[in-house]
Amino acid sequence: MSQLKQIAATISNYIKSGIESLNEDRTKNIFKKLGIAVVPEIRLESIENIDGAAQTVGYPVVLKGIAKQILHKTEAGMVEVGITNEVHLKEAAQRMKSRAGESFEAFLVQPQLQGRREFTAGMFKDPHFGPVIMFGVGGVLTEGLKDIVLRLAPLSEADLDDMLDNLKANALLGSFRGEAAVNRPELKSVLRGLSDLAMACPGIREIDINPLIITPDGSPVAVDGLMILEKTESCDACVHQKIDFKALYSTFYPKTIAFVGASARPGKWGHLLPTNAYAGGFKGEFFLINPKGGKIMGRHVYKTIADIEGDVDLAVLTVPAGRVMDLIPVLKKKHVKGMLLITSGFREVGDQGRQLEDEIMAAARKAGILVIGPNTMGLCNPHASLYVSGANALPLPGSTALVSQSGNLGTQLLAFAEQQGIGIRVFVGSGNEAMITIEDYMQALEPDELTRTVVLYIESVKDGRRFFESAAQLSKNKPVVVLKGGRTQVGERAASSHTGAMASDAGVFNAACTQAGIIQVEQPMELLDMSTVFSSLPMPKGGRVAIMTLGGGWGVVTTDLCSEYGLGVPQLSREIIERLNKRLPSFWSHCNPVDIVGERDPEIPMICLEELLKWDGCDAVIHLGIHGRRILFNAMAKAVLKTDPGITRETADIFMAGYIKEEEDYTRYIVEMTHKYNKPVIGVSLLTDERSRTLYPYDDLDYKGVFFPSPERAVKALAGMVRYRNWLDSTKN
Repeated sequence: MSQLKQIAATISNYIKSGIESLNEDRTKNIFKKLGIAVVPEIRLESIENIDGAAQTVGYPVVLKGIAKQILHKTEAGMVEVGITNEVHLKEAAQRMKSRAGESFEAFLVQPQLQGRREFTAGMFKDPHFGPVIMFGVGGVLTEGLKDIVLRLAPLSEADLDDMLDNLKANALLGSFRGEAAVNRPELKSVLRGLSDLAMACPGIREIDINPLIITPDGSPVAVDGLMILEKTESCDACVHQKIDFKALYSTFYPKTIAFVGASARPGKWGHLLPTNAYAGGFKGEFFLINPKGGKIMGRHVYKTIADIEGDVDLAVLTVPAGRVMDLIPVLKKKHVKGMLLITSGFREVGDQGRQLEDEIMAAARKAGILVIGPNTMGLCNPHASLYVSGANALPLPGSTALVSQSGNLGTQLLAFAEQQGIGIRVFVGSGNEAMITIEDYMQALEPDELTRTVVLYIESVKDGRRFFESAAQLSKNKPVVVLKGGRTQVGERAASSHTGAMASDAGVFNAACTQAGIIQVEQPMELLDMSTVFSSLPMPKGGRVAIMTLGGGWGVVTTDLCSEYGLGVPQLSREIIERLNKRLPSFWSHCNPVDIVGERDPEIPMICLEELLKWDGCDAVIHLGIHGRRILFNAMAKAVLKTDPGITRETADIFMAGYIKEEEDYTRYIVEMTHKYNKPVIGVSLLTDERSRTLYPYDDLDYKGVFFPSPERAVKALAGMVRYRNWLDSTKN
């Protein structure tokens, strides 16, 4: 039997015996079996031989009292450090025994370890994501500083390195005040041991090592330990109901659609949805269903879906919640594959609605009908001219798949995508996710060849572990961008350990995203910013950025932003400086950022851009202030027309046409250079107007011109690409 299996059997026996927690010495015995170094100690049940024990381990000593009802010994006055003689030792022992009363079990006598650095490590079981490993600054400052890193078990080698590197106080891992650098392999072994233990023993709810002292030679030693146990029960309700992904795919490519609950009143859902679908140019058949019959929008209305000849692929329901159940049998007879349940009034309104939702889902599953929603804003698939959503938006076909738990936010993003020319693969408002969850959509999008980027707006996750695993698998092939609503809300936890007490819903979710390669953003617009760069530009090979600007101030601001978001701005090579000296005036910046000092020669930005792209010292280029100058020139032309009678409208129009042509040539040149050097190039427009767009596509070029209205959006988008590249690289090592 392996060591882990033996430990698991021991833990199981403890739980069967009704033991709910393991005290320090029992916990550290398990640590030792895992190969984790622990402080040597002598256990005594009485004060009689306590001085002999102290002399054996060597003064000064640490004395601890163990009692059944006391989990946190320090707070209960059951720990005393720096004891140097027998009198002090026995007085401390008497106090501890008195405090513990009848729950007293034993004393632990330990040598006082030397070491200036204290860390903490542990595990807690999150109700949604399962076992989570924690590492952070330890000792009495643990909960005060909350400098911790969380990752989901099981931990990979990349996860272990990432945990150590992402500690804010990671300077403590290096040489510190005459003490050796921390032995990283040994420290990672501690975290790996906790991960292995958590996966092997589901009956452990929490594990605490605090402090984990670093000795002067750099070795980590567990000085204290605690385990909280729990009975584990199987949960049949937690078993995921598998989705037929082929049926889901066909739901987004229907040949026939029935709008059940069609209305003649503009603005109502029963009118809005078929209107948008008609306007989108759907090539299949539409059927409008209303018990009153007659005509709506000049089209024949069926009194019931049963009156339709032939089968129906997609049923769009806007009828009241109480009428949905009665429709299931007739939908089954019509061989409906998918139901888009727009209707609200289900679990979002309380227990009665939840029960109704569960009953409808059970009936739909039995009938073989996939349900999107309920309480959804709809779906669209521009590749099939399918626009059945609450948005009067018809975005172009593209490669960005958008799944949103907020229908309003999702449809707003659709409208912006249409405005900016950002192509959409599919959109779905997932609603209550009563049958098809966000994890299902991720799994369905993984093999989809038309999807290049997956964008998610999430407010809650029903199955955290499945979310994590689905996202990690999807991220290996396609970037996943997430905006989490309510990310500042801290979960309430009835935790018994320091580790569990420091956990939060937001912290665990963020850890899962980092570990799964998800790019998290903070604002809704960043979702489309990230989808824009991923779908339009080559991936950077690293995080070194060359900056080209028409003015010094923007260069300084962009450099600061790069530093804040983890990007490097390397110094120019001597060769590049010499080549740029030949084309720029002597007072140019001679450094990165490259300030081309407002030169009017339209070839200069092109020459500088290519020189930077040639440079093997940079992985990407951000250029600012060149695109959008036509807006200033247009304003200048209008002013000249007002003030100079010698300038005609024709002359002004010729003047402006030249600047427009110049900007168009520059935009295309950027995309050509992106292809030539296979490096991302991101622009920031000087000004924007109604002609300005985020994307500039060309039929004969795979990549696109990308321009943002501010340096911050450009830098954050590039930083997201670099984070994803780094994650991909870490998974290959």
